[in-house]
Amino acid sequence: MKGILIELSRRVVRLPNNIVNGRLYCSPPSSSSLPPNNKLFVAGLSWSVDEKSLSDAFSSFGQVTEVRIMYDKETGRSRGFGFVYFSKDEEASSAKDSMDGKAFLGRPLRVSFALEKVRGAPVVVPRLTGTGNADRKTR
Repeated sequence: MKGILIELSRRVVRLPNNIVNGRLYCSPPSSSSLPPNNKLFVAGLSWSVDEKSLSDAFSSFGQVTEVRIMYDKETGRSRGFGFVYFSKDEEASSAKDSMDGKAFLGRPLRVSFALEKVRGAPVVVPRLTGTGNADRKTR
């Protein structure tokens, strides 16, 4: 048993402070949640959602300056997520708090503050290899 614990302790990976929930940030976040900004990431969109309907859904929280829905290059269908930009951080925060988990055209939305896209930064997905498979035999 002691040997197993020593082996497991060698496999534990210590993540740097700038990796939170498997995401790499350019600088460590000050808290466990992302800081508010005026750009929201909206996931769980129906294929029938367009920019106008998404803008209309969020416009009651403030001035929507831009809406972008991501589309598949080959099929032209929505990929199920997009971004909503507000003129003020406070409006985006209010919209996030109100719309997260709410049904929109039959599907629950997942709304969070969008991360800034960092080109050229490495994508780090921490993985522990070889744990939990010691007793499994290959066939």
